[in-house]
Amino acid sequence: MTDFDKLFISFNSIKIGVIGDVMLDTYMWGKVERISPEAPVPVVTVEKTEYRIGGAGNVAINAKSLGAQVAILSVTGDDNEAVLLEQLFIQQKINAQYLLKVPGRITTKKTRVISRNQQMMRLDTEITNDLDPSQQRLLIERLKSFIQTEKPDVIVFEDYNKGVLTEGVITEAIDLCRQNRIITTVDPKRKNFFAYKNTDIFKPNMKEVKDALNLLPDDVSLASLQQIHKELNSHLNHRFSFITLSEKGVFFQEGNTGTIIPSHVRNIADVSGAGDTVIATASLVFAASKDMNLAAEVANIAGGLVCEEVGTAAIDKAKLLNECKSLIGGNASN
Repeated sequence: MTDFDKLFISFNSIKIGVIGDVMLDTYMWGKVERISPEAPVPVVTVEKTEYRIGGAGNVAINAKSLGAQVAILSVTGDDNEAVLLEQLFIQQKINAQYLLKVPGRITTKKTRVISRNQQMMRLDTEITNDLDPSQQRLLIERLKSFIQTEKPDVIVFEDYNKGVLTEGVITEAIDLCRQNRIITTVDPKRKNFFAYKNTDIFKPNMKEVKDALNLLPDDVSLASLQQIHKELNSHLNHRFSFITLSEKGVFFQEGNTGTIIPSHVRNIADVSGAGDTVIATASLVFAASKDMNLAAEVANIAGGLVCEEVGTAAIDKAKLLNECKSLIGGNASN
């Protein structure tokens, strides 16, 4: 039987680096009382503007919320949004000294307009070009410095297809982690899906798997998922497949043993950011316990909990602890 109190206390000693695409999430909250005379669109009277860390930064936020010691490794523009992001990381007590600011690049910004808890519009400002070779080298040097200085337990690769995790960066970063016996976990995107070779935990969602493997059926049976793991492993030589199945829960497999963990009933408000919470939680639990079944169980609960909040939200450690005790109990292994 798992001692969840002991497990959650152990999170405080885990060091995590998150490498990938960071972005600034801006939420503009307001009310709608009329239609514009200029065009058939609602007029939103903005009452509050809120800035949050998004993208790979949301993975860092979730890991920090669970108590880990966290650093963010990414590339931004040299602009006001980058300054604001850095300030937000510092406020959250996340190590931002390995962020790389590149003049001429735009910091990714997503602005959401919300009224009555409904998202009405999203405006994106971004550059998605791959980092050039010199920028890739600078990022790898930051990673080397981080590994030498902090000696992390796990590195999370959080890919949003914004150009930071190029094929070259991915390959060299994984090699560095393997040389230093650091756990590697991946939340991939389509562009470099098959570049993440020889990692520990590979966590796509079902849509990403279907797109990458050109699958048409919607079958999410255990047999079909085990076949997917086999095909993924033939490309990636990874240790664990960990596939999120939306409202159906999660699937994980190591070797020949695969399991579907059903989701728990939730009042879903917003699914944005749930994948970030899942990879952060699974990475931390696995680093602390070396138990993939336990990591999948806890991450499944964490992903459901944050879907009850509007917008990207960090997991509540105390609430997650209580849910684990209630929903998992003695079902997970030590």
